[in-house]
Amino acid sequence: MQNLAPDIYRQRVVIEGVPARPISDTEIAEYLAKLSDVIGMRTLLSPVTHLCEKYGWAGWIHWETSGAHFYAWEAPRLFFSVDIYTCAKFDPATAVEFTARFFNPTAIAFTEI
Repeated sequence: MQNLAPDIYRQRVVIEGVPARPISDTEIAEYLAKLSDVIGMRTLLSPVTHLCEKYGWAGWIHWETSGAHFYAWEAPRLFFSVDIYTCAKFDPATAVEFTARFFNPTAIAFTEI
């Protein structure tokens, strides 16, 4: 992809996993709040969550340097996806390790964009 703003630092990491059980809205909010501290982001708005009957739980947190989204499915299978977007550097391995410890998934993968 062509970098249309080379003078603006951006970092994106997507983490996906297969949890052993459904993930609740309370867990999503706790995860996002703790993720902020773990990767050194300053929270501007506490996590919010929403349940969509068709797709499942979603959560979002607003950081000074952007934010993160979390999505959790129960059907057609147990699955979660975290999308971290910041204008501040962080260590992706730290985010992945924290996510693995927090949810203890049966499988986890990530990519940097």
